[in-house]
Amino acid sequence: MNTNPRLRQMVTAALFAAAITVVTAYFLHIPIPGSSGYVHLGDTLIYLAACLLPTPYAVFAASVGAGLADLLTAPAWVLPTLIIKAIVAMQFTCKHDRILTRRNTIAVFTTAIVSPTLYSIAYCIMTGTLAAFVPQFIGTIVQAIGSAVLFFPLAFVLDRMGFKTRVARNLVSA
Repeated sequence: MNTNPRLRQMVTAALFAAAITVVTAYFLHIPIPGSSGYVHLGDTLIYLAACLLPTPYAVFAASVGAGLADLLTAPAWVLPTLIIKAIVAMQFTCKHDRILTRRNTIAVFTTAIVSPTLYSIAYCIMTGTLAAFVPQFIGTIVQAIGSAVLFFPLAFVLDRMGFKTRVARNLVSA
């Protein structure tokens, strides 16, 4: 390919944002009783995008993709999601030949605490009560665990295929 690497990164980030939007809003979108959250597979794509794309592009894909999904399903959450998903994406790195690196593995676990905590704080602000924290946290941690359960085998398979060295290397060479 003789295209500009930055153009490839922008297009890939936009494709990830679109996939994150559709998967978050419409595929396996299961409400969690007692919280304002729902289980979806979009965070798995956020983790993957953050492992494949340089940080600014991963932040764009995560924030815009998840933000658009919220605009379609739960508009009150758009602003918190734009911020929280940017923080989630910044925890990962794309600077290795593999997806499952030590940093990315740790990022999945820190995200499972950081994301539910931030969403719970946002929900407390939105509802005006601290009583909203625990139910929101529990609901959102279920989401984070589900995303991790899907991410690890997907990343393992992609690493076994040599995906980053054979396909995604062009995305990070700018």
